[in-house]
Amino acid sequence: MLSFAHLWIFALLPLPWLLRALMPPRKQSELAVRVPFGDRLLEAMKGGHVGEEAVRKTRAWLVPSLLWLLFLVALARPQWTEPPITKELPTRDLLLLVDLSGSMEAEDFTNAQGETVNRLVAVKEVLDEFLTKREGDRVGLVVFGDAPFLQAPFSTDLDLSRQLLEETAVGMAGPRTALGDAIGLGVNLFEESDAPAKTIIALTDGNDTKSQVPPVEAARVATQRDIRIHTVAIGDPSSVGEEKLDEETLKQVASTAGGSYFFAADRGELEGIYDELDRIETRQVDVISHRPKRDLFFWPLLAALLVSLGEKGLWLFRKRQRSAPIANESRVRVHPLTGKMEVVK
Repeated sequence: MLSFAHLWIFALLPLPWLLRALMPPRKQSELAVRVPFGDRLLEAMKGGHVGEEAVRKTRAWLVPSLLWLLFLVALARPQWTEPPITKELPTRDLLLLVDLSGSMEAEDFTNAQGETVNRLVAVKEVLDEFLTKREGDRVGLVVFGDAPFLQAPFSTDLDLSRQLLEETAVGMAGPRTALGDAIGLGVNLFEESDAPAKTIIALTDGNDTKSQVPPVEAARVATQRDIRIHTVAIGDPSSVGEEKLDEETLKQVASTAGGSYFFAADRGELEGIYDELDRIETRQVDVISHRPKRDLFFWPLLAALLVSLGEKGLWLFRKRQRSAPIANESRVRVHPLTGKMEVVK
């Protein structure tokens, strides 16, 4: 779409005609010789040049007018507006904490085909589907066992997060559970985040047996940093020992950090939990739009240059034609004695 950055420039269009009307050219008397046959001499001199004189007068106002118009168009800065370019800016940073302790190897879940698989495999499948719905969010991944480790930094490249999640294995971070330290690492990862919404989803199947910072204390720090924590418990709550599911701690963590607590005993419940999380943590993006503009002022300037050069070239061509000798040229002269005009070959 064509537009002008300074449309008011066109208000100057009648300026030359106004100046001519308000300040007419100065009339200056010239020296002349008075002769009684002046009218006949003038008429003979005009001869067949009447048409040429009309063309000259027309060119005298048409070319400057066209040049003035082209200069005004250039000064108005014509621009061609390109189609809009849009970009989505994520408004939420989402961090997943995934338990890789030894208890995640228990085969009490099923996959999409109904086959019995361990807990981590079921979690991978459900989280993979969950991540496909988070387009527009920045997602990070932390795995934990004896200690937490950053598996994937915050990124809008969800394919990368899904791939790195698929490459995790039970026990790769140690056999025990350090949920509190994982939350602490997550809080530190949010230090450089400027997203309006910050969320942690922590998934575990056991109680905290390795953390230096208790999970509830880490949740209090997260609350001070405006970070919301949702906890997801999976597995068998009736288990004992290190593999015992500490539901009470997970509930306190979620309550302290303004999140929700969920429990999943099988794959179906786990899928429902992440559907609910997807509803609670609605994807939000800010869309910014920019329409680039290309300046076109050089085109009217080029047209003005060509018009000016063409007019000068035409003037030179006609001047050479007039000055060239013509065969059988007739001249008019005044007889010195009789004062009559006569044609001389």
